[in-house]
Amino acid sequence: MTDFLQLLIVGISQGCIYGLIALGFVLIYKATEMVNFAQGEMMVVGSFIAWTFVVGMGFNFWVGLSAAMVVMAVFGFLLDAAVVRRIIGQPQFSVVILTIGIGIILRAGSGMVWGNQPLTMPTPFPGNSEFFGAVVGNERLAIIGTTVLLIGGLVLFFRCSRWGVALMASSQNQLAALYSGIPVRFVFSAVWAGAAVISTIAGTMLAPITLIEPLNSFLGIKAFAAAVIGGFHSITGAIAGGVLIGVVEAFAGAYLPGARETIGYIIMFAVLIAWPGGLFGRAHRKKV
Repeated sequence: MTDFLQLLIVGISQGCIYGLIALGFVLIYKATEMVNFAQGEMMVVGSFIAWTFVVGMGFNFWVGLSAAMVVMAVFGFLLDAAVVRRIIGQPQFSVVILTIGIGIILRAGSGMVWGNQPLTMPTPFPGNSEFFGAVVGNERLAIIGTTVLLIGGLVLFFRCSRWGVALMASSQNQLAALYSGIPVRFVFSAVWAGAAVISTIAGTMLAPITLIEPLNSFLGIKAFAAAVIGGFHSITGAIAGGVLIGVVEAFAGAYLPGARETIGYIIMFAVLIAWPGGLFGRAHRKKV
C-alpha cells in the first residue's frame, strides 16, 4: 500500500506537468484552431529565464518566477503578432511546419545561450511529507496544488470574465466577434501569451526535480499526447490526459520498465481508436 501511494502521488505530480503543457496546446487550439508544436520548447525557455532571475541574479524564487512569466508573456504575444499571424489562412500543414521550426530554433537557441549541461534550481518547498507511510517530496505536492489553482482560475476566467467570454466568442466565429467590437487579433495574441506563461510555470515547478536542460522540450510530445487523450477542446481533459499518462508511466516504471517511455503513446492510440474526439471530447457546434 505504501509503494502504491508513493507511485500514485509521483505519477499525479508528473502528470500535472504534462497537463499544464497540454493546456497550452488546448488554449491555442480552442482560440485559433492551430496546434503549437513549439509548446515544449517554450516551457524550456521559460524555465531557463526563471533560472537566470533566481540563480543568476539572486532573486527570490517567486519574484524570479513572476519576472519570467512577464518575459514569456511578452514573448508569446509577439510571437503570434509578428510571426504566426502572417500565415493565417494558409493550409494547416504550413502552421505545423512553422511551429516545428520555431521549436527547433528555441531548443537550439537555449542551448547556445545557457549551454547543454543540466542546471539546478533551488526549491521553495524543501522537505518531505508522509501519507500513510508514503514519503513524498513537498515540491511534488506543490505541483499538484499549483495545477488545481490554475485550473480553477481558468474555469472562472472563461465563465465570469469579459475577456474569457471574448475569447470563446472569437473561437466560435471570428467575423461575428470582430463585428461585435471584440479585438480578435489582440485576443489571439493574448492566448499565445497565456500559453507561454502556463508552460513557464510548469517548467519552473518541475526544475527542482528534474533539472533544466534543452532536451526537456521533448516533454511537449507527451503533453501533446495528453491533449489528444483528453480532447483538444477540453481544459479539464488536458489535465486528465496528463495525469493518466503520468500515473501509468509511474507504475510502468516500477513494474514494466521497458514500457515506460511508450505507454503514454499506446494509450493515445487506444483512445483515438475508441473515442476519436478524446475522453472529454464532444460534438463541437459553432454558435452564430
